[in-house]
Amino acid sequence: MKRGVAMKAGLIGCGGMGTVHNLSLKELARHYDIRVTAVADCRDEFLNRAAGQWTGVRKFKSGKELIEKSDVDIVHICVPSYLHADLAIRAMEKGINVFVEKPVCLSREDCQRLLDTEKKTGVKVMVGQVVRCFEEYKFLKEVYDHKTYGELKSIIMHRLSGDVTWGWEDWFHDISKSGSVILDLHIHDTDFLRYMLGEPDKYQVHATKFENGLPNQVVTTYEFGNIFAVAEGTWDISTKMPFEAYYRASFENATIVFSSLYEPHVKVFHKDGAVTIPDLKPEYDAKDDSAGINITSLGAYYTEIKYFVECLVNQKPIEAAPLSEGVKSVLLTLDELSEVMK
Repeated sequence: MKRGVAMKAGLIGCGGMGTVHNLSLKELARHYDIRVTAVADCRDEFLNRAAGQWTGVRKFKSGKELIEKSDVDIVHICVPSYLHADLAIRAMEKGINVFVEKPVCLSREDCQRLLDTEKKTGVKVMVGQVVRCFEEYKFLKEVYDHKTYGELKSIIMHRLSGDVTWGWEDWFHDISKSGSVILDLHIHDTDFLRYMLGEPDKYQVHATKFENGLPNQVVTTYEFGNIFAVAEGTWDISTKMPFEAYYRASFENATIVFSSLYEPHVKVFHKDGAVTIPDLKPEYDAKDDSAGINITSLGAYYTEIKYFVECLVNQKPIEAAPLSEGVKSVLLTLDELSEVMK
């Protein structure tokens, strides 16, 4: 694996998603000349744990302070969603390349601010639409692109989680901070559908809500030309509901079924009655539950961060999940949210 120039990374947010990023960067440091030199979190426990993965790390109590006072080439923004835009813009204005978790922001105004700042500064920005990097979804896009099983007729997707109670100061349950299940969870499948099929011609959206009025289940039916798609995102009322990502894609000559809950994760049911299991293996196969959230497999996160690092090392444009794509997925899910909140 090619080594690049030395890079210094800053980690903003050391909780669940920040831990996933930190562990992925630690593994990448075995192959690239990159290291985390600054971390930021308002909670000492998380700050010290993240810093403990490295030596000589500067610790800050806020992302703003890290951006202003540390000498880094990259920042990974892993804080609650409502804080993404301002930190990303501040980092870009300082000439720092940005990896920002999804959703990249929560408003149309911030979408435009981000795009304007990226254009003005010329730094590289990638959005953590990680589903694009999961082997099961890469396989689906590949067989769709190559018409391996003929034309796609329909696709059903869902992303199901127990109620999200692990957020700092319960930010998930504040619609102004999370955008509800629609911008936090459902956006993954919406983004992948856009990535594979383009922009929908039309859609219909329905939702249920928690007692406080926050949408906790969304079911959207999209039409992409002759293809229809259904995507459901749910924060169940129970915290014990196991997380599941799922799809069922019906092609002319086969149906592909994926479930994160069962092994093997992907099966192909052929028209002639045969059942095959594709050989899908992440390039980095590691599990770690120390993040304290519904993520234990680091593979796809390692892959997306590796891609970002390689784009920087080789001075290539971000094409896998650029800011423009993150913005388009936010805009579509914002339209869906506005529909269910009427």
